[in-house]
Amino acid sequence: MVEVIWHGHACFELRGAEATVVMDPFTGLGIPEPKATADVVLCSHSHRDHNHSGPVLKEGGTVIEGFVGSRAVAGISVTGVATFHDAEGGSQRGTNSIYVVHLDGLRLCHLGDLGHDLTQKQVEEIGRIDVLITPVGGGPTIGPDLASSIAERLDPKIVVPMHYNADIPGQGEWMSTRLHRVDDFLVKSDRPNERLDGRSFNITKESLPTERKILVPTFT
Repeated sequence: MVEVIWHGHACFELRGAEATVVMDPFTGLGIPEPKATADVVLCSHSHRDHNHSGPVLKEGGTVIEGFVGSRAVAGISVTGVATFHDAEGGSQRGTNSIYVVHLDGLRLCHLGDLGHDLTQKQVEEIGRIDVLITPVGGGPTIGPDLASSIAERLDPKIVVPMHYNADIPGQGEWMSTRLHRVDDFLVKSDRPNERLDGRSFNITKESLPTERKILVPTFT
């Protein structure tokens, strides 16, 4: 079983039986910084709202930033796929690594700050996934339309939106004024969706839905 916990913005914690992974921990957003103890921290790129690894990394843990390729760490497998933070080949905001984490029999994919559509080669490098965590807010990342299209191409069983205006008290003005709300993404898809009563959910290979479903954690 994997417990998936949303810490706000693009930060997610994956708690497996043998290892805990934290993805894109942040600072400087005006909302509470993530509290976790990670064996592995994955950072999609070097911006401070995605790579504040120090407070969540356990002693002796591993930080992976901007990684491309495949490696085993802390008993799990991580695949990094090279992409960009913008639609101009990285000339505006630099590079971005998509991560696929193989944890407790599940394949969970975090798109980081993806800023463009995926090529067929990138889709093939990502491969089959069970859970997709995708930005949907637009601005410096993909927005509702493109996020919905990419979800269709990657064909996961569960989609979890991130990096949007979540109306969290204290969040920075740019999040409130430049990013879409999650409803703008939900209306683009004819897939069923569920707003969770809290920030986390548990998933196993056996409990995956037969048809794609969108799960929306609630920041509490």
